[in-house]
Amino acid sequence: MQAGDISLLKRFAVKRLDIIEFIAHTTLVLNTSRENYFKISVFLQDIGVPVTASRFSSLPLLPALQSNLSDLSFTEMTEIQAEALPVILKGRDVIAQAKTGSGKTVAFGLGILHALKVDQFRVQSLVLCPTRELADQVAREIRKLARAIHNIKILTLCGGMPFGPQLASLEHGAHIVVGTPGRIEEHVRKGKLNLEHVSQFVLDEADRMLDMGFQATMDAIVDKLPQQRQTLLFSATYPDTIDALAKRVQKNPVMVKVETKHTHGSIQQYFYKVRNNSERASAIHQVLSHFAPESTVVFCNTKREVSELAQALQDLRYHALPLHGDMEQRERDQTLVRFANKSATVLVATDVAARGLDIEELGMVINYHIARDPEVHVHRVGRTGRAGSQGLAISLVEEKEHFKVERLQESLEQEISLEKLPDTQRNPAEPTMVTLQIDGGKKQKVRPGDIVGALTGDGGIAGDSIGKIHVFDFCAYVAVERSLGKKALNKISKGKLKGRAFRVRLLKNT
Repeated sequence: MQAGDISLLKRFAVKRLDIIEFIAHTTLVLNTSRENYFKISVFLQDIGVPVTASRFSSLPLLPALQSNLSDLSFTEMTEIQAEALPVILKGRDVIAQAKTGSGKTVAFGLGILHALKVDQFRVQSLVLCPTRELADQVAREIRKLARAIHNIKILTLCGGMPFGPQLASLEHGAHIVVGTPGRIEEHVRKGKLNLEHVSQFVLDEADRMLDMGFQATMDAIVDKLPQQRQTLLFSATYPDTIDALAKRVQKNPVMVKVETKHTHGSIQQYFYKVRNNSERASAIHQVLSHFAPESTVVFCNTKREVSELAQALQDLRYHALPLHGDMEQRERDQTLVRFANKSATVLVATDVAARGLDIEELGMVINYHIARDPEVHVHRVGRTGRAGSQGLAISLVEEKEHFKVERLQESLEQEISLEKLPDTQRNPAEPTMVTLQIDGGKKQKVRPGDIVGALTGDGGIAGDSIGKIHVFDFCAYVAVERSLGKKALNKISKGKLKGRAFRVRLLKNT
């Protein structure tokens, strides 16, 4: 296909939009160049024809990015990637609405890396995230996508971390900065972070940042950005506040929306009646006893509910942990680590605090109260049943919440029936793993391989008994099979890591 053919297609399309979809589904599969494939697909999207190329190889990405995607076995794009990436690569502003786990980080990460000028060592891209956990997750993903391109510097700047080391990192410079609004604004305000060369600005989980009260902070950051830039806004939900934000920070954005409805087969939902608030904690116990999932997230609307429910479940001998915004960063890190490595079975959290939670297989989600917004409900429920696995979602409903049920029925376009709670009472199962905390981390040059070596050395435990390892700046966590917890503790306590002794302790349910 030649450039003249594309021009002809444009003239033809103006007159005959009715058969453009046929052209889209025939021309795009011919043996044409990647560049022409891209030009045609973007043109068809511009005139309103739904065209979805499913393979990363169809995109005009840098050869190094394509090679790395192949090495990572990234071949087929997710729906949000296929819809958003052609528009992002064209340089347009984008509003993308998609659920957690849809692959949006890869979408904007590839867009950032493709446009990056590596030889210009200055901040060219800024990504804002609501929480440190999500920022760390995003930075890790971008680093993975960038590993075939040499000398790219990616820096995370988040609240809850020491200010001094961040200043030292800024002095060394970076191409891409990922961080939380409060800390980014502080560095900008103090003149430590220069944004005058930013060409790409990403707002990830923008709805949660607004929920957390970051609007004024984000506005202050935007005021320091160049007028000529690409702005990408990603959000799980699309309330009026997001629309207002987009109008302030974007220019003629393209709206990309991936439906958040799950198939009936992927997530089984149950709605159980409760008489009043005081019955909810015992109802959670009955639900957990009946279904006995390996991992559960219980969503609460307030921090107080989180604390009270987590304590009630601990009193019932559940390995339950709270997660909310008033916790110290180290407590938050430890909680997320223990839940992710399967040494805790229940996480009780607010919606905002749960952002950045990266769990591959989540057995069950429970709504302590039905969310006020149906889209928030769908987003919560979407954390289970991912990647084709079977998910389970439970919601507790009082009579006075009937209006929420009606609103949710309308949104889901399906009938909701309220059922009686299952009459099951049994002792909670123990988690499969336990966690060891080591008082040494990246600053002490401790690496995951060092921890594995210390555990599996002479008279140690088998390598396949070791679970996830997380290394932070000043501490590290390693999961081991529950039956081997004390043996693993003794092995590291009496041995050495990096040629020196570190304090280590076995974390217990609080």
